[in-house]
Amino acid sequence: MNSDMMLSCKRANDLRVFKFAELKAATKGFSRSLVIGEDMNSDMMLSCKRANDLRVFKFAELKAATKGFSRSLVIGEGGFGCVYRGVVMAADDVDDGGDGCLDVAVKQLSRNGFQGHKEWINEVNFLGVVNHPNLVKLVGYCAEDDERGIQRLLVYELMRNKSLEDHLLGRVNSTLSWMTRLQIAQGAARGLAYLHEEMDFQLIFRDFKTSNILLDEDFNPKLSDFGLARQGPAAGLSHVSTVVCSSLFKLLKHVMLAV
Repeated sequence: MNSDMMLSCKRANDLRVFKFAELKAATKGFSRSLVIGEDMNSDMMLSCKRANDLRVFKFAELKAATKGFSRSLVIGEGGFGCVYRGVVMAADDVDDGGDGCLDVAVKQLSRNGFQGHKEWINEVNFLGVVNHPNLVKLVGYCAEDDERGIQRLLVYELMRNKSLEDHLLGRVNSTLSWMTRLQIAQGAARGLAYLHEEMDFQLIFRDFKTSNILLDEDFNPKLSDFGLARQGPAAGLSHVSTVVCSSLFKLLKHVMLAV
Protein backbone atom coordinates (compact mmCIF):
# COMPACT_ATOMS: atom_id res chain seq x y z
CA MET A 1 0.00 0.00 0.00
CA ASN A 2 1.37 3.42 -0.97
CA SER A 3 1.75 5.50 2.20
CA ASP A 4 1.42 8.72 0.20
CA MET A 5 -2.04 7.73 -1.03
CA MET A 6 -3.62 6.24 2.09
CA LEU A 7 -3.15 6.04 5.84
CA SER A 8 -3.45 2.51 7.17
CA CYS A 9 -4.92 3.02 10.62
CA LYS A 10 -7.98 1.85 12.50
CA ARG A 11 -9.14 5.49 12.80
CA ALA A 12 -8.80 6.31 9.08
CA ASN A 13 -12.49 5.79 8.47
CA ASP A 14 -13.35 8.28 11.23
CA LEU A 15 -12.03 11.19 9.15
CA ARG A 16 -14.65 13.37 7.49
CA VAL A 17 -14.31 14.21 3.82
CA PHE A 18 -15.44 17.80 3.26
CA LYS A 19 -16.56 19.40 0.04
CA PHE A 20 -14.82 22.63 -0.94
CA ALA A 21 -18.19 24.43 -0.89
CA GLU A 22 -18.77 23.40 2.76
CA LEU A 23 -15.46 24.85 3.92
CA LYS A 24 -15.91 27.97 1.83
CA ALA A 25 -19.27 28.57 3.51
CA ALA A 26 -17.89 27.70 6.95
CA THR A 27 -15.22 30.38 6.63
CA LYS A 28 -17.47 32.96 4.95
CA GLY A 29 -15.66 32.63 1.66
CA PHE A 30 -12.25 32.30 3.35
CA SER A 31 -12.68 35.80 4.75
CA ARG A 32 -9.49 37.59 5.77
CA SER A 33 -11.29 38.65 8.95
CA LEU A 34 -11.35 35.01 10.08
CA VAL A 35 -7.64 34.27 9.54
CA ILE A 36 -6.08 32.96 12.76
CA GLY A 37 -2.72 31.94 11.35
CA GLU A 38 -0.58 32.37 8.28
CA ASP A 39 2.70 30.96 6.96
CA MET A 40 4.52 33.77 5.16
CA ASN A 41 7.11 31.38 3.67
CA SER A 42 4.59 28.95 2.26
CA ASP A 43 4.26 28.31 -1.48
CA MET A 44 0.51 28.21 -0.88
CA MET A 45 -0.13 31.74 0.42
CA LEU A 46 1.23 35.27 0.13
CA SER A 47 -0.27 37.95 2.35
CA CYS A 48 -0.53 41.28 0.55
CA LYS A 49 -2.95 44.17 0.46
CA ARG A 50 -3.74 43.60 -3.25
CA ALA A 51 -4.72 39.94 -2.90
CA ASN A 52 -8.34 40.87 -2.21
CA ASP A 53 -8.58 42.89 -5.43
CA LEU A 54 -9.08 39.69 -7.43
CA ARG A 55 -12.62 38.91 -8.54
CA VAL A 56 -14.04 35.54 -7.57
CA PHE A 57 -16.09 34.22 -10.49
CA LYS A 58 -18.74 31.53 -10.40
CA PHE A 59 -18.23 28.64 -12.79
CA ALA A 60 -21.57 29.40 -14.45
CA GLU A 61 -20.38 32.95 -15.23
CA LEU A 62 -17.28 31.74 -17.02
CA LYS A 63 -19.16 29.00 -18.83
CA ALA A 64 -21.54 31.64 -20.19
CA ALA A 65 -18.64 34.01 -20.95
CA THR A 66 -17.03 31.39 -23.21
CA LYS A 67 -20.27 30.09 -24.75
CA GLY A 68 -19.98 26.80 -22.95
CA PHE A 69 -16.21 26.64 -23.45
CA SER A 70 -16.69 26.52 -27.18
CA ARG A 71 -13.81 25.09 -29.22
CA SER A 72 -14.26 28.02 -31.60
CA LEU A 73 -13.09 30.36 -28.83
CA VAL A 74 -9.91 28.46 -27.94
CA ILE A 75 -6.89 30.77 -28.21
CA GLY A 76 -4.35 28.53 -26.50
CA GLU A 77 -3.85 24.97 -25.34
CA GLY A 78 -1.30 23.25 -23.13
CA GLY A 79 -0.62 20.34 -20.84
CA PHE A 80 -2.79 21.71 -18.02
CA GLY A 81 -5.84 22.77 -20.06
CA CYS A 82 -7.21 25.30 -22.55
CA VAL A 83 -7.40 29.08 -22.79
CA TYR A 84 -10.60 30.59 -24.19
CA ARG A 85 -11.52 34.06 -25.30
CA GLY A 86 -14.51 35.34 -23.35
CA VAL A 87 -16.56 38.34 -22.29
CA VAL A 88 -17.50 39.11 -18.67
CA MET A 89 -19.29 41.98 -17.00
CA ALA A 90 -16.78 44.69 -16.11
CA ALA A 91 -16.20 45.70 -12.51
CA ASP A 92 -17.09 49.25 -11.51
CA ASP A 93 -13.43 50.35 -11.43
CA VAL A 94 -12.50 48.91 -14.85
CA ASP A 95 -12.45 50.92 -18.07
CA ASP A 96 -14.70 48.86 -20.34
CA GLY A 97 -15.14 51.34 -23.15
CA GLY A 98 -18.61 52.21 -21.92
CA ASP A 99 -20.46 48.99 -22.83
CA GLY A 100 -20.22 47.30 -19.42
CA CYS A 101 -18.32 44.31 -20.81
CA LEU A 102 -14.69 43.23 -20.56
CA ASP A 103 -12.84 41.00 -23.02
CA VAL A 104 -10.82 38.38 -21.16
CA ALA A 105 -8.82 35.19 -21.57
CA VAL A 106 -10.12 32.29 -19.47
CA LYS A 107 -7.73 29.46 -18.62
CA GLN A 108 -9.51 26.26 -17.60
CA LEU A 109 -7.34 23.64 -15.95
CA SER A 110 -7.93 19.97 -16.49
CA ARG A 111 -10.16 18.32 -13.88
CA ASN A 112 -8.09 15.13 -13.98
CA GLY A 113 -6.73 14.95 -10.46
CA PHE A 114 -4.48 17.74 -9.23
CA GLN A 115 -2.27 18.09 -12.29
CA GLY A 116 -1.29 21.73 -12.49
CA HIS A 117 -2.86 22.60 -9.14
CA LYS A 118 0.35 24.00 -7.64
CA GLU A 119 0.87 26.09 -10.76
CA TRP A 120 -2.72 27.37 -10.43
CA ILE A 121 -2.07 28.34 -6.81
CA ASN A 122 1.12 30.15 -7.86
CA GLU A 123 -0.74 32.15 -10.49
CA VAL A 124 -3.39 33.30 -8.00
CA ASN A 125 -0.90 34.10 -5.25
CA PHE A 126 1.72 35.89 -7.32
CA LEU A 127 -0.34 37.63 -10.01
CA GLY A 128 -2.81 38.61 -7.32
CA VAL A 129 -0.22 40.78 -5.60
CA VAL A 130 2.02 42.16 -8.37
CA ASN A 131 1.23 45.34 -10.25
CA HIS A 132 3.33 46.46 -13.22
CA PRO A 133 2.55 47.55 -16.80
CA ASN A 134 4.78 44.77 -18.15
CA LEU A 135 3.07 41.94 -16.25
CA VAL A 136 -0.20 40.44 -17.44
CA LYS A 137 -3.12 41.35 -15.20
CA LEU A 138 -5.02 38.57 -13.46
CA VAL A 139 -8.64 39.72 -13.30
CA GLY A 140 -9.86 36.91 -11.06
CA TYR A 141 -10.30 33.19 -10.56
CA CYS A 142 -12.83 30.43 -9.98
CA ALA A 143 -12.55 27.44 -7.65
CA GLU A 144 -15.69 25.33 -7.34
CA ASP A 145 -16.27 21.66 -6.82
CA ASP A 146 -19.03 19.64 -8.41
CA GLU A 147 -19.81 16.03 -9.21
CA ARG A 148 -17.16 16.08 -11.95
CA GLY A 149 -14.35 17.38 -9.74
CA ILE A 150 -12.79 20.71 -8.84
CA GLN A 151 -13.26 23.49 -11.37
CA ARG A 152 -10.12 25.64 -11.43
CA LEU A 153 -10.08 28.63 -13.75
CA LEU A 154 -8.07 31.83 -14.11
CA VAL A 155 -9.31 35.00 -15.82
CA TYR A 156 -6.77 37.37 -17.40
CA GLU A 157 -6.91 40.58 -19.38
CA LEU A 158 -7.09 39.72 -23.08
CA MET A 159 -3.82 40.26 -24.96
CA ARG A 160 -4.99 40.95 -28.50
CA ASN A 161 -1.70 40.53 -30.34
CA LYS A 162 -0.95 37.07 -28.96
CA SER A 163 2.63 36.16 -28.02
CA LEU A 164 6.05 37.24 -29.21
CA GLU A 165 6.63 33.63 -30.26
CA ASP A 166 3.64 33.79 -32.62
CA HIS A 167 5.18 36.78 -34.39
CA LEU A 168 8.76 35.49 -34.52
CA LEU A 169 7.69 32.12 -35.90
CA GLY A 170 5.31 33.60 -38.48
CA ARG A 171 2.06 32.30 -37.01
CA VAL A 172 0.39 35.68 -37.52
CA ASN A 173 0.19 37.83 -40.64
CA SER A 174 2.29 40.72 -39.42
CA THR A 175 5.96 41.65 -39.22
CA LEU A 176 7.50 43.33 -36.21
CA SER A 177 9.76 46.27 -37.02
CA TRP A 178 13.16 46.34 -35.35
CA MET A 179 12.07 49.32 -33.27
CA THR A 180 9.03 47.37 -32.04
CA ARG A 181 11.23 44.38 -31.24
CA LEU A 182 13.56 46.60 -29.23
CA GLN A 183 10.64 48.09 -27.32
CA ILE A 184 9.32 44.60 -26.58
CA ALA A 185 12.73 43.49 -25.29
CA GLN A 186 13.01 46.58 -23.10
CA GLY A 187 9.50 46.13 -21.69
CA ALA A 188 10.08 42.45 -20.92
CA ALA A 189 13.33 43.37 -19.17
CA ARG A 190 11.50 45.99 -17.08
CA GLY A 191 8.99 43.34 -16.03
CA LEU A 192 11.79 41.01 -14.92
CA ALA A 193 13.59 43.82 -13.10
CA TYR A 194 10.40 44.61 -11.18
CA LEU A 195 10.00 40.99 -10.09
CA HIS A 196 13.63 40.51 -9.12
CA GLU A 197 14.56 43.86 -7.61
CA GLU A 198 11.69 46.29 -7.07
CA MET A 199 9.04 44.49 -5.00
CA ASP A 200 8.85 44.07 -1.24
CA PHE A 201 9.85 40.44 -1.79
CA GLN A 202 11.87 38.91 -4.60
CA LEU A 203 10.02 36.79 -7.14
CA ILE A 204 12.02 34.50 -9.42
CA PHE A 205 10.10 34.11 -12.69
CA ARG A 206 11.86 30.94 -14.00
CA ASP A 207 9.91 30.65 -17.27
CA PHE A 208 11.14 33.53 -19.42
CA LYS A 209 10.48 32.60 -23.06
CA THR A 210 8.88 34.14 -26.12
CA SER A 211 5.60 32.25 -25.70
CA ASN A 212 5.23 33.85 -22.25
CA ILE A 213 5.74 37.39 -23.54
CA LEU A 214 2.25 38.51 -24.54
CA LEU A 215 1.47 41.63 -26.57
CA ASP A 216 -1.46 43.99 -26.08
CA GLU A 217 -3.20 46.01 -28.81
CA ASP A 218 -0.29 48.50 -28.84
CA PHE A 219 2.36 45.74 -28.80
CA ASN A 220 3.30 46.51 -25.21
CA PRO A 221 4.87 43.31 -23.78
CA LYS A 222 3.58 41.64 -20.62
CA LEU A 223 5.09 38.60 -18.94
CA SER A 224 2.64 35.77 -18.33
CA ASP A 225 2.46 32.27 -16.83
CA PHE A 226 3.69 32.42 -13.25
CA GLY A 227 3.12 28.72 -12.60
CA LEU A 228 6.84 28.01 -12.16
CA ALA A 229 7.63 31.21 -10.25
CA ARG A 230 9.29 30.97 -6.86
CA GLN A 231 9.58 33.42 -4.02
CA GLY A 232 13.20 34.50 -3.56
CA PRO A 233 15.32 33.85 -0.46
CA ALA A 234 14.01 35.27 2.79
CA ALA A 235 15.98 37.75 4.86
CA GLY A 236 19.19 36.21 6.17
CA LEU A 237 19.38 33.56 3.44
CA SER A 238 21.69 33.79 0.45
CA HIS A 239 19.86 31.56 -2.00
CA VAL A 240 16.76 29.51 -2.69
CA SER A 241 16.91 25.96 -4.00
CA THR A 242 15.36 25.45 -7.40
CA VAL A 243 15.95 23.69 -10.69
CA VAL A 244 17.38 25.15 -13.86
CA CYS A 245 14.81 25.82 -16.58
CA SER A 246 15.67 25.62 -20.27
CA SER A 247 13.65 28.66 -21.31
CA LEU A 248 16.76 30.81 -21.83
CA PHE A 249 18.02 28.45 -24.51
CA LYS A 250 14.63 28.47 -26.24
CA LEU A 251 14.62 32.27 -26.13
CA LEU A 252 18.09 32.49 -27.68
CA LYS A 253 17.01 30.06 -30.41
CA HIS A 254 14.01 32.22 -31.30
CA VAL A 255 16.15 35.35 -31.36
CA MET A 256 18.58 33.68 -33.76
CA LEU A 257 15.71 32.55 -36.00
CA ALA A 258 14.38 36.09 -36.12
CA VAL A 259 17.69 37.69 -37.15
